[in-house]
Amino acid sequence: MIEVHDIWFSYNGIPALRGVSLKIEQGEMVAIMGENGAGKTTLIKHFNGLLKPQKGYVRVFGIDTREASVAELSRRVGLIFQNPDHQLFAETVEEEIAFALKNFGFPAEVIKKRVEWVLKFMGLYQLRDKSPFALSGGERKRVAIASILSYDPDVIVFDEPTVGQDYAQKEKLAQLMKLLWSRRKTIIVVTHDVEFVVENFPRVILMSAGKVVADGSTRRVLTNPGLVRKARLVLPQITQLARKLSDYGVPQDIMWVSEARDAILRIIERCQRL
Repeated sequence: MIEVHDIWFSYNGIPALRGVSLKIEQGEMVAIMGENGAGKTTLIKHFNGLLKPQKGYVRVFGIDTREASVAELSRRVGLIFQNPDHQLFAETVEEEIAFALKNFGFPAEVIKKRVEWVLKFMGLYQLRDKSPFALSGGERKRVAIASILSYDPDVIVFDEPTVGQDYAQKEKLAQLMKLLWSRRKTIIVVTHDVEFVVENFPRVILMSAGKVVADGSTRRVLTNPGLVRKARLVLPQITQLARKLSDYGVPQDIMWVSEARDAILRIIERCQRL
């Protein structure tokens, strides 16, 4: 569905992507992780044609992005920026959400129904007549998400969605992503938030210095100290604990609290039987 083959991209002669290749299938939930400057945001901007590869190719649903407009690709791939102010511009929340639908040529009756649905779905109905720029940061982010959900793209890409969000907001965001995934949407997230990823994403792509350094199951990638170190991230907290308890029989690739609890209880039961 998204096929990236040996793409290279530079800003003013400075390489940001160096021979990146990967595939993301329809209905996956994938996290793209790595240090600042690793090339993550540059990569996802290739998914909807905001950037075109200088070498190699990107195909989205079989379409070569070099041969398609941003408008054509954005109909299938919705990108939600880290800073919502980079994509908000209308005078009211309702107009903001309706803009893309009008731009894509949806009938007026469909626009009305979709805007009303997404306003309620995202908890923005009472704010529909307010300026997006008069809202809180969290509310503006919800408006940005709503403006993408309104036209129902097949792929939804979130760039650093958990920045500035507290635990409760992160939980709501995770629930939203899982709901969209249950509707066969492909969810791609760029994030540094290791704990958010281990709790919600089955696949991780690690990047460093414009290259993919690891791609696989979250457990295999994020519990491997060597791979995590390459991307300048840290092991999940539960994995760090498990490694300290490994001499007592706790597996080193644990990444969930429930796994740590069960492993420790098994050790206690063994000790009690001695």
